[in-house]
Amino acid sequence: MKIIIAGATGFIGAILTERLWNQYHDLTLLSRRPLAETGIPKRRWIEWRPGFSGDWESAVDGADGIVNLVGEPIAAKRWNEAQKERLRLSRLAATKSLVNAIVKADVKPKFLINASAVGYYGARGDEVVTESTGPGQDFLARLCVDWEAEARQAEASGVRVALLRTGIVLAKGKGALAKMVPPFKMFLGGPLGRGEQWMPWIHIDDEIGLITYLIENEAACGNGTAPNPVTMNEFSKSLGEVLNRPAWARVPRSMLALMLGEMSEMLVNGQRAVPEAALKFGYVFKYPGLPGALRSLKL
Repeated sequence: MKIIIAGATGFIGAILTERLWNQYHDLTLLSRRPLAETGIPKRRWIEWRPGFSGDWESAVDGADGIVNLVGEPIAAKRWNEAQKERLRLSRLAATKSLVNAIVKADVKPKFLINASAVGYYGARGDEVVTESTGPGQDFLARLCVDWEAEARQAEASGVRVALLRTGIVLAKGKGALAKMVPPFKMFLGGPLGRGEQWMPWIHIDDEIGLITYLIENEAACGNGTAPNPVTMNEFSKSLGEVLNRPAWARVPRSMLALMLGEMSEMLVNGQRAVPEAALKFGYVFKYPGLPGALRSLKL
């Protein structure tokens, strides 16, 4: 297949690129910081500015599909109004650009797989959350709703739009674990807040597996989470056991609020999200349980 990956230098995008290329797909990789690769067949980099038209749009014409993983990292900086606007624009403008390119294309892609997040559901307590659950009302929920709405505009052009609402992606030295593992190794690890909030997690191999599943199958929406979510207390206990370290250094909610401001709500409220759609359509998780997922990463 001829596949376009937007955000190909990001955490998930870089790993997805290698996986799809190894499966002999023909890849066009969009990035604000394209790599200077030469002599690699079926892999070309194009510089783009999300939110702006450009020569990159010609790659959309005749492509089989697009995977959109673009977005400013949610937890990279303390939230203020300017940062929240950057989080919104980085997602909405990029998605709008891709949809506009689809509209202009003579031969339109068959699919657009668009990243989203379980933050779509807002704080749900102990409620089990599936794809049929409605959205929340907080900042992240509203962001996801608007993000998905931009992607769904491609449906008017006859393009299948698949939305993947991802949880916490577990990978060695990347994402959340890059911040969580060092304190544990220094005997300073522990739960955030009361620890009763749910953590919808997924192993990087299953995140990539679900994306490739959506490429190959006529699915439209799914939670990118393992089938066995855990609470923060359970997550900390399992991580401590894998690292052979205690999980005693609880970080109070008040301290999180002082350090992170509004962003702290994302950490002390969670979603008990389960991948009902993926299981229904037959995806088999490589790592359905947390202990095995963490051990596989050789942290």
